[in-house]
Amino acid sequence: MSESQYKFAEFQLDCASFELRRQGRSHKSERISLERIPMELLILLLERQGSVVTRQEIVDRLWGKDVFVDTEHGINTAIRKIRQALKDDPESPRFVHTVSGKGYRFVAEKNGDPPHATAVAAMPPEAPQPMFGQPPTLPALSPVEGTGGAEISRRSRDASDVATVEITPSQTKPAIAAVALSLITAAALTLVLPGRIFRTNQAAQIHSLAVIPLANLSGEPAQDYFADGMTDELITALAKNRTLRVVSRTSAMQYKGVNRPVRDIARELGVDGILEGSVSRNANRVHMTVQLIYALTDTHVWAESYDRDISQASSLPEELSQTIAKEVRVATSPAPPQRYINPEAHDAYLHGRYFWLTHNVPQTLPYFQKAIQLQPDYAAAWSGLADTYGLAGMTGDLQPRDAMAKSEAAARKALELDHSLPEVHTSMCVWYTYYGWDLARAEAECRRGLELNPNYPELHHIYASLLLSQNRSVEALVEEKRYRELDPLGRSWDLGEFYLDMRQYDAAIAELTLQSNSHRYEDRVFFYLSQAYWLKGMYKESEQTLEKFLQAEHRTDDAAAAHKAWEQGGEKLLAQWKVNNLKAQARHHYIPNYEIACTIAGTGEKGETLEYLEAAYRDHSPNLIDLQGEPMFDFLHSDPRYQSLVKKIGLPPAY
Repeated sequence: MSESQYKFAEFQLDCASFELRRQGRSHKSERISLERIPMELLILLLERQGSVVTRQEIVDRLWGKDVFVDTEHGINTAIRKIRQALKDDPESPRFVHTVSGKGYRFVAEKNGDPPHATAVAAMPPEAPQPMFGQPPTLPALSPVEGTGGAEISRRSRDASDVATVEITPSQTKPAIAAVALSLITAAALTLVLPGRIFRTNQAAQIHSLAVIPLANLSGEPAQDYFADGMTDELITALAKNRTLRVVSRTSAMQYKGVNRPVRDIARELGVDGILEGSVSRNANRVHMTVQLIYALTDTHVWAESYDRDISQASSLPEELSQTIAKEVRVATSPAPPQRYINPEAHDAYLHGRYFWLTHNVPQTLPYFQKAIQLQPDYAAAWSGLADTYGLAGMTGDLQPRDAMAKSEAAARKALELDHSLPEVHTSMCVWYTYYGWDLARAEAECRRGLELNPNYPELHHIYASLLLSQNRSVEALVEEKRYRELDPLGRSWDLGEFYLDMRQYDAAIAELTLQSNSHRYEDRVFFYLSQAYWLKGMYKESEQTLEKFLQAEHRTDDAAAAHKAWEQGGEKLLAQWKVNNLKAQARHHYIPNYEIACTIAGTGEKGETLEYLEAAYRDHSPNLIDLQGEPMFDFLHSDPRYQSLVKKIGLPPAY
């Protein structure tokens, strides 16, 4: 057995993987769920080989010396959870023994070795501690429900943890004075300090925050959607606070299941604070544990556990966000009115959002439909349905005109049911922008959505596209950079593409080259970098980068064919090869006419390019909102057919 592993009774603990397992009667090993703080305490007890670990040593190990900790709450809760995991009876312990007034010791054999034979009765009495100059011990606060997030108990502490101090007559007066002062101090602190772990000075320094995906402790991978969904809803709830910058779900999800130092994650995301935790649920209950970390010093500033009935799960993210906002001293947005959400409908909604983020319409659609069937007045589910239909018109799962009608009906139903939800206004903004082509109403919906959730990155991105379609490039760039600030790891190509649309080709090349050298680049970075080189007239570099894109897409034959076309006829033959290749793909699966028009534009063929653009208009292609932003179409600006299209779409002319 290695030093990082301990075996005792039927249990085995792997410190490296933070995994506790129990050997069953059938000789099958099962994983035992144990949260981070209790796990660290169990490891500490095992490391000490049967020696007593004092409560102060536990505080120093688990939370650090530079912090006031409600030890009664933190330690007692951790010990209770260890005993629950090990099925250890505190009255007759097999594993963890309480040493009254001092601490705890591990009493079972480990790795075949007995614990130190230090009898509790033989230990010298605890040396008297000075009454002054030390913080008083507050009564324990164990979690119960019904306290608005601050789970408080009527119990003060375990009886076995209470120490008795004898006072001789000569000590009476000073001792009474000391006790009185301690009681007064304790009473004052009890009034102002909640029953949690905290560092108020460091909490106040948190102005930006990332929520690392909640760990799924259910033991079932099929429950990942629930953990991810609760993470998403928590981010959305926190993002409503105007004075707190909250990093998007897309960027935060890059760290799902990744064991990285908190400081590294915070530096990459550009935040002061990290919120991490876990969630598990059974048929009737949801348990969530979260902790807030000040990244600069990698220290805990707040932690809490929540146990809720499954019917209350949907309101937990909003409740938690209000508590965290108060801890970090930012202005909280008014809590929205509590609306009943059917637990089954909420579960279906979380499933729908989970698949929607993969852009898989066939998997997504049934879940939002199920949520609405279970609860017809569920506004968020109607919003999700609107988004799914809108996406279907862009992926080819629905004809754009069919998607247009279905998306509008769902979005308007969501707005009718609850106009206080930012996602509802986002759905309307998307519809007005890409399907309704009503730029004024689209902007009004964007602004309203951002008032309700100023940290919603996707809405900043949509707003940037909307502004650019109106030739308001300076305003658009501000919104695009705000999107990048909130979602630093999402859409690695996006800012480069934006510079392309602004005809800033050198800036586009610089940005996309930077992204291509990052370990997090996406394949489309090479696609847009190739286009930037092409528009700059650097055709050789464009062809070389196109090959990188095709190789990254595992299209080895296409990469070889593109290289051959370049070798045989330079940029002209390469441009024609792109057209032929795309038309061949369109015979097998849906390719929007707008995309084909953009590729044909590279050949300089006006007539055919306009034919495909007019076909895109007949299809009511959502992409046409970007018509004037696409630099490949600049050579068409003087053509009356192009100008007619711009007018029919309702775009302010850029020619």
